[in-house]
Amino acid sequence: MSLSARDKQVVRAFWDKVSGKADDIGNDALSRMLVVYPQTKTYFAHWKDLSPGSPPVRKHGSTIMSGVADAITKIDDLTKGLLTLSELHAFNLRVDPANFKIISQNILVVMAMMFPEDFTPEVHMSMDKFLAALARALSEKYR
Repeated sequence: MSLSARDKQVVRAFWDKVSGKADDIGNDALSRMLVVYPQTKTYFAHWKDLSPGSPPVRKHGSTIMSGVADAITKIDDLTKGLLTLSELHAFNLRVDPANFKIISQNILVVMAMMFPEDFTPEVHMSMDKFLAALARALSEKYR
């Protein structure tokens, strides 16, 4: 499913509202993923503390949301724009691409909880489509 011009507009407008809380969104989304999907902890076994809100979780949550912010700037061609990140996750980190969908769903949940007034059905649909497209772009080098 491709992003329409309206979807892109909605994503950009919503991001403008929530980007100031990006680090908190990332921390909460990653914390939730590690608790609800404990199998994802295998990628972070080198961290001393995997508990929700721990320094490494908070730091990587920020990294994830920096990637989301970067993707929004490349929304017109995510596959090309995120090629280097896709290669990193496929060849160096060897992350199962199913995890991109898992973190995307957690990001949606956190955004809905943190911004209930702004997270309208239209925003939900556009953000869901965007995060799915982002996950597909990151999975590109796995094919």
